[in-house]
Amino acid sequence: MGRTVVVAGSTSAAGAAVVRTLSQAGARVAAVDILEDRVQELSAAYDNVTGYVCNLADLQAVEDLAASVRKDLGPVDGLIHLVGGWRGGTGIKGQTDGDWDFLHTSVLTTLRNTSRAFYDDLAASPVGRLAIVSAQSASSPTVDGAAYAAVKSAAEAWTLAVADGFRHLQGGNESPLSAQHSAALVFVVKALVDDRMRAAQPERKFPGFTDVGVLADAVQRIFGLDAEQINGQRLPLTAGHLVGAPA
Repeated sequence: MGRTVVVAGSTSAAGAAVVRTLSQAGARVAAVDILEDRVQELSAAYDNVTGYVCNLADLQAVEDLAASVRKDLGPVDGLIHLVGGWRGGTGIKGQTDGDWDFLHTSVLTTLRNTSRAFYDDLAASPVGRLAIVSAQSASSPTVDGAAYAAVKSAAEAWTLAVADGFRHLQGGNESPLSAQHSAALVFVVKALVDDRMRAAQPERKFPGFTDVGVLADAVQRIFGLDAEQINGQRLPLTAGHLVGAPA
């Protein structure tokens, strides 16, 4: 693979799966999280992985992170944003300010900061990729998940705006260059599941959930797909594999 990829939120089950898959494919992985001990464990477990501890809600800290990654690993080719969390309430009046602030910061602010700090790298890379994971509920929200769906929708909109930026920079009318080579996209799931969740609830079937291994395989695959065909797309992972992308 030979690419440098930043995985934000790397110590989650999804993050660890993505780090492992990219490392095994030969990528140089910057594993980023706020949990120092878990970042150290992750970076020690796999080849080609360098750990970074960063509060991604702090723009200056993220800009410092970007400078460190460039110094250590070179220009960045990919940003896989897996920072988030879930909060819900009972009805519209049960959507608390505390839950909203948590979701807005963890899901949206971290995405805004990382995508801005690494934007120039991704735009200049021959295979620049920004990917986030969103939920089906962003387009079909429920009353009890109103805050979560609203913030996820905002994260999707931000990502699609980045995609529009890539489109204009690479082959668009404003600054026509060569064929488009960078892409921003959204993976869509109902929810993610991993072996630890299955072990904790062996009686549960998790219908419609996407295994973190499927997400990791999809992340690796997008670096080999045509940027113009996946840029600005919402690609479902709900069928147990990447749906809607070219073969």
